[in-house]
Amino acid sequence: MSISQFMTNEHRECDTIFAEAEQAAANGDWGKAEKAFLEFSNETLRHFKREEDQLFPTFETQTGNTQGPTQVMRYEHDQVRGLIGKMAEALEAQDKDAYLSLCESMMILLQQHNMKEEQMLYAMCERLLPPDLKDETLEKMKQVEL
Repeated sequence: MSISQFMTNEHRECDTIFAEAEQAAANGDWGKAEKAFLEFSNETLRHFKREEDQLFPTFETQTGNTQGPTQVMRYEHDQVRGLIGKMAEALEAQDKDAYLSLCESMMILLQQHNMKEEQMLYAMCERLLPPDLKDETLEKMKQVEL
């Protein structure tokens, strides 16, 4: 499995969990919504940690580029973290309107972010990293936990 495949699969898994949380909140099933949202948050934050602790530094060291795509991705990660906090507050308050509104913002942000990673950053990693470094980085990413 390539870095691109592994990370794209994680995007899809997070999308699925996110949709479950959103649907549960829309149905007023706050217990299910909270459980799914917590899983979404944890999986998303672990995904970011894999990128920020392993993939981005490897890419930056190999290419010498620290001001390009990885800088943009880190900025967007911070935006997602902020939305996760706001969504958690809305969920705790069981404020359906606020939560669902924040879900829309999160969906748009994540779709755009994931597309950039999948079509640009991951593709660049596949092209620019030597095969042994790709394998080593993927194995290290798989070991990352929160």
